Amino acid sequence: MSVAKNLTEGPIRRQLFNLAIPIMGTSFMQMTYTLIDMAWIGRLGSESLAAIGAVGILTWVSNSLALLNKVGAEVSVAHSLGARNIHDARLYASHNLSLSLLLSALWGAGLFLLARPLLGFYRLDAAITTEAVRFLRILILGFPFVFLSFSFTGIHNAAGLSRIPFLVNGIGLVLNIVLDPLFIFVFGWGTSGAACATCLSQGVVCLAFACHLRFRSRLLGGFPFLIRLQSGYTRRILRLGLPVALLNALFALINFCMGRTASLSGGHIGLMTLTAGGQMEAIAWNTSQGFSTALSAFTAQNYAAGRKDRLRVAYGTTLWMTGLFGLFCTFLFLQYGEEIFSLIVADAAACASGGIFLRIDAYSMLFMMLEITMQGFFYGVGRTLPPAILSIGFNLIRIPLAIFLSSTSLGVTGVWWAISLTSMAKGISSFLWFRLRRDRWLTVRG
Repeated sequence: MSVAKNLTEGPIRRQLFNLAIPIMGTSFMQMTYTLIDMAWIGRLGSESLAAIGAVGILTWVSNSLALLNKVGAEVSVAHSLGARNIHDARLYASHNLSLSLLLSALWGAGLFLLARPLLGFYRLDAAITTEAVRFLRILILGFPFVFLSFSFTGIHNAAGLSRIPFLVNGIGLVLNIVLDPLFIFVFGWGTSGAACATCLSQGVVCLAFACHLRFRSRLLGGFPFLIRLQSGYTRRILRLGLPVALLNALFALINFCMGRTASLSGGHIGLMTLTAGGQMEAIAWNTSQGFSTALSAFTAQNYAAGRKDRLRVAYGTTLWMTGLFGLFCTFLFLQYGEEIFSLIVADAAACASGGIFLRIDAYSMLFMMLEITMQGFFYGVGRTLPPAILSIGFNLIRIPLAIFLSSTSLGVTGVWWAISLTSMAKGISSFLWFRLRRDRWLTVRG
């Protein structure tokens, strides 16, 4: 039986590292699904890559909505465990799973029906749009698996058992690596084959989570996966998770608009650069998100238990580690941007464009890490609204800024500068907001 870890006692740095490293691995593996698809489909040509790139922003919105219950589980279950209330922890776990299944069905149905008008927004060639619609509609079949797996991951992270999601997602990643070339090239299914491989892999991950909880771990003493929703638990989950889901979903929708600007300024190469480059940036974001999520779970348990003395050390350690990772990403993107991009697509023009994108994006890496660390602490104390307000505000500024800069001599690179500059502003603003509230959250009152 897996027992939830008590994060309110014991060595702080070791607990953070033990939590963070598997979460980083899990985040990286979830991003790798898309990157593997892009790497194989890149061999089919830049048009096919543009098709799945257009879909990528819509799947980003979908994953953002799945965060509602991932974050809802991480905070609500961790707070219950910190307060030693196992009964509530079980109920929150069940509610998050039930809500995630309901949300996936509603969202998937709407997206399936609206696939063609949404993807037509990019004004790509008719053949590319048709390929993108087909790819998206196959992916939608796997949405229930994705949403449930996000919730399963959040429940385990809240209990301090981040190693289990890492191992389970590893199974899906290996399967996707094997199936992608088989379905795309051997069976000759092209981009549809990549979508089928992803759906099948996600289904296996979800099944593995369910079997592990039902037959092996009995985490929290066991709990039903589906439950009749109660208003009190549902409202709190929505209050915790909805700002995060809306923040990330709006961020993706803003990139949807940015993609149109990039497409108008740079054609399908501009759109491909934005979507593929965004995926590479997302590797940095999601990998470092491991420390942010670990900080969130650690903070939630200790904050609920009144152990504020432990929060200052945890915050400092996380800031130090994300800062080092940010420096590494800055160096990598500045020095080897074009070489990194060539791992996905062989087209010379696309590689050159991608190298410029990553070099401009490199200047914002440290600020992005600052935002990520602040986000983890805010979530841990149950304040999910401040990061949402800041991120939504500055992300909205991206659209007029990108339109203005791309109309100058900068051309499509003005879109890349709009992304980098607003990322810097988000990091600085998040830190300043945290400083204003720091004494209340970190000072132990006598």
